[in-house]
Order: sequence, then C-alpha cells, then structure tokens
Amino acid sequence: MSQQQMNNNTSSSNIPVSERYWTLVDKADKKFSKIRDLPYYERNRYDTYFYKVFKVYTQLWKFQQENRQKLVEAGLKRWEIGEIASRIGQLYYGQYMRTSEASYLSEAYIFYEAILTREYFREGSFQDFNLANKQLRFLARFLMVCLVLNRREMVHQLVNQLKMLVDECKRTFQDTDFKEWKLVVQEIVRFLKADTAFMNIRPLRYSLVLDPHPDVLPHVAAPVARKNLRLRDAVLSSYHHNEVKFSELTLDTFRMLQCLEWEPSGSFYLSAGGKSGQNGALGSSPINHSQDIADPTLPPNPRKAVLYRPSLTHFIAVLATICEELPPDGVLLVYLSASGTTGHTLSLSGSGTGINTAENITRDFQSHTIHSDGTSTSSMSSPSNSPNPSASQKKGDCISYHTGCLQFGNRGSGGLNCIYPSDLIPFTRRPLFVIIESDASEVFKAISGAEKGERAALLLSPNCSFPIGSSDASRHSVGSLFTIFLTAPLQAFCLLLGISGSDIEMDTYKHAESLLSSSLNDWGLKLATSDNVDPVWAQILGDPFLRRFLLRFIFCRAVLTLFVQTYNKEEFHPECMPALPDAVSPRTSASQTAVVQLAKLFHATKRFVFTEAIPLPDHINSGTRS
Repeated sequence: MSQQQMNNNTSSSNIPVSERYWTLVDKADKKFSKIRDLPYYERNRYDTYFYKVFKVYTQLWKFQQENRQKLVEAGLKRWEIGEIASRIGQLYYGQYMRTSEASYLSEAYIFYEAILTREYFREGSFQDFNLANKQLRFLARFLMVCLVLNRREMVHQLVNQLKMLVDECKRTFQDTDFKEWKLVVQEIVRFLKADTAFMNIRPLRYSLVLDPHPDVLPHVAAPVARKNLRLRDAVLSSYHHNEVKFSELTLDTFRMLQCLEWEPSGSFYLSAGGKSGQNGALGSSPINHSQDIADPTLPPNPRKAVLYRPSLTHFIAVLATICEELPPDGVLLVYLSASGTTGHTLSLSGSGTGINTAENITRDFQSHTIHSDGTSTSSMSSPSNSPNPSASQKKGDCISYHTGCLQFGNRGSGGLNCIYPSDLIPFTRRPLFVIIESDASEVFKAISGAEKGERAALLLSPNCSFPIGSSDASRHSVGSLFTIFLTAPLQAFCLLLGISGSDIEMDTYKHAESLLSSSLNDWGLKLATSDNVDPVWAQILGDPFLRRFLLRFIFCRAVLTLFVQTYNKEEFHPECMPALPDAVSPRTSASQTAVVQLAKLFHATKRFVFTEAIPLPDHINSGTRS
C-alpha cells in the first residue's frame, strides 16, 4: 500500500461514522435529483448517469448496514433507512421503465416488500405529517410496481393499507386536506374494478405455457419476406375524458404494456405467498424470486415508452428519439387511443383509401400551422367546423363524418392537442407498426401510400364502438373493446356476448382457449405459407408479439363481421392496411368455423350470422345450439 493511500485511510478513519454517512447521503441525494426527472425514452444517452447513481446508493446501503448500531446511536431513524431503500426501489423501477428488463422490476419489488415488512415508515407517522406523506407515497409506488408485475394479492393488500392510512391521516391531521390521496384511492379501486380477475384468467404477457415458442413459428418464404424484422420499441399513449387509470398508466396502455412482455417463468401459475424475512440484508428474501426471471434464451422485452396525455411536441420528440435509436432490424410499434375530432370529409375511393393520398398529406402539412394564439388554420381542428357537430355522435361513440385527427387534450386549443396522420409520415423512414383505437381511425388510412421509405403496417379500430355489457359499461368502465380483443381476445368475445367471469365454468373456458389457440395458429400458418401475403406483414410474422397482435386482429374482424348486431355494418368492423390475403378474410369457411366453435361453447350461435354451408362441428358437445 502506498504512503498516500495509508494517509487517506487514516484521515478517513478519523472522521466520525455519522459524518461520513451523511456525506454519502448528500452525495446520493444530489445524484438522484439529477436523474429523477430524466425522460424514460432517451435510454442510451443516460446509461452513465444511472451507473453512477446506482454505485453511490450501493455504497450508501452497504455503509449503513455495516455501521447500523453506531448510526442509530448517533440519531439515525428507521424512516431514514426506509427512505434510502425506497430511493433504490425507485431507481430500479425507473430503470425498468427505460429498458423493460423484468429483472429491474423484480428488484424494485424486493426492496419495496422489505420496506413494507419491516415497517420503516410506520413508527411516528401519525405524529409527523411529512412522515405520513412519505408512507403514502411509498405505498402508491409499491402499488404501481405490483400492478405491472401482476402481483394481484399484494395489490389488494396495499390498497387496503392505503385506504386505512388515508382515513387515519384525515383523523389525525384534521386541518390538512387529503383530497389528492382520496383521489388516488378512488383511482386504484376503479382500476381494479375494471381490470377484474376475469380479465386476468390467463396472463396478458406472452406465455410460453400458452403461446408458441418463437423458435417454432412457421417460416415465411424468403422471396415474400425480404426482411425479418423484430419489435424493438413501442410508444403507448391514450387520452379519453374520464378514462380508467392509475397514476399515469391508463387501463388501455396498461394492457398493451403487459401484452408486450414475456411472462416470467411460471410466475402466473405459482403462488408467491411467502413473506420477506425480518432479518438479514435487504433483498435477501426467502421468496423464490427466480420464478420472476424470464427464459434467458428468449430475446429481451421490447422497450416501451408510456406517454400520459402528451403534447404534440412531446409526442414528436419521443418518436424522433426512438427512431434514431432503432436498430436496423427493428420495428417501432405506435399505439394511440383517443377520440377523434370532426372536420372536413376526405374523398375516398371505393376501397376506402384516399383518391390522392400523397396530395392530401401534403395539404395536411400545409394546413396544420399553429398560430401563436393556439388556434389552427386547419378546418379539422375544431368541432364547430363540422357541418352538423351535434349529429357527429352516434350510438356506440361513433363519429359520422370522416375525422382529421386524434384529440390528445381539451378541445378548442387547435392543433396543439391534435395528432394528425401527417405527423406520423416523417417516421415512416423506419418500419412502423401502428395501432389506432379511435372513432377517427379511418383517416389514418392516408398514411398507407404516403410513406417516406418503409411501408407502414396499420391496424385500425372500428369507427363505431359497440356497447358491451350493461348500459353503463363503456370505455369509462372496461376500456376499449378493440384493445381487449388485441390483448385478451377470449375475454373480449365473452364481453361482447354479455358474459362475465361469474357466468363461466373453467372447463368450458379452458376448452374455448384451446379452440381459439388452434384457430390463431391456423391463421398464422395460412399467412406464412400464402403466396400473396403482403411483404409488410410477411416481414413481421417472425416476431412473436407483432404476429400475435395480427392474428388477434383477424379474430376480432371475423367476430365483429359475423356478429348479428354489427353484420353488414362497416363502421363496426376493424380494418388493416395493407390488405390481408383472402384466405383469412371473415367470411371464409375457416374463419366462420373458428367463430361458430366458440359460439356453440357459449350457447350463442344465434348471435352470429353464418353461411348455411358452415356446419357446427360434431366434436364440440359442451353446449347445445341456442
């Protein structure tokens, strides 16, 4: 050891333990404040920052463990230990949001669970208002982690604790307004009521127990699939008035986020009922967290940017950043769910695409100039420009006029809150897979044919949303039916028929799952072996996530095309661009057979219109034709 190192060690040992500890705390706080508000979508740029902040928090945690007794004697409080652990949990969750790596989410859970078990924030929380708020914030953050990790038992436990804590705080701090925390409780209760156990009979994530392994997906012929693309990134955003949400995660974006991840090995099927130990280092819980680890042979989860009610400029900035970072074989998925704004009618050809799409898009670019007063020169920017605004809404949230944009904000502020098809055009220099869930989805057909380099794949919801369930069951209580079809197709089928979880026998449901899985795989094989499948679809069929969305779209289209109440009503049918082969169209024998099999299981064959040539399969004997 050099003389300088010896002198440094000697001088360090002369500094009191408590002083060294608080110096480390101050250093950690400063580094945490620098990264706390960094955007989740600029991943590569900030890797060094996260390495440094993780390093200092690791040092801080290790130091307090090794010197716990001396620090307690010097006045260290239990809540201060909990504060450090909570910061580490926040760091892990933030890193999960930036990378979508499930291991970070699991680490966040371990730290938060230990804080809860050891009650770091509980002591003195009803005497100190600030400490009570720390405990409330901790519970809310832990709730989010458990929700994303699908630990529903812990979610319900935390909701009960949050309710009791808010009530107790209201009694203890009578002069303080806890209105915001009451709203937080209302949000999570409403969220869980909408996202019921019925919606979670099977995991929304890609499960190798239920879904085919990527290695066994049908191979697409090379001349058809000129590229083999993989989903690398996704932008998920929704804006609806009074939509179900918790914090900045809406019900629809939550379901999409779940659907874009690998299911950790066995975690959905194995009980994780154990508790963290009361002693030992934080994070060394006896629970078998190995069941939260995805198969290492699988590719990483696609990275996801969840944008809560973004401004147009923020949305464009995120798209630009992600496109810049997208690898050469990557696809960017864009999911947008919002109401449309009525405006001028586009001239459409018989096929439903613009007569002169490129010209219309150019005109859109010129007309969407935003003035400094927040108004727009575009005739599509205000509902008042519609020939008959009051007539623009039909039953089922249907807009009767062709719409010009998605409304991501309050109406009346012009193009500032509008996302137009033309806003996506510059990003078609990279492969895009676009899902539009809106009563204005039809206008986004204009993207097809106006791309700047790569042809986009488009899945477009029906312009009219069929009301499901009871009269008050709408998007505000269950979310988008189209999104449910893409993320939980069998549940969507049941909801369309008015069937809830309490009405279903599990044997029947499992049989239905098996039939649906078989039909989806058949459609996948037809697409992979088809000579006339469009290269846009062929090049993404090797990606398990995008393939699953496409096959579920085919199922959704078949169901809504054959459903009695939407039969021959194009406004209730989803569309895709470019067109899919006729072999998977809704009126083929194979598609009708897929629907009739499920309909018979649920005694609902009379709810659909089938061709007389389609026989009811004899091997389905779980129910009788109604």
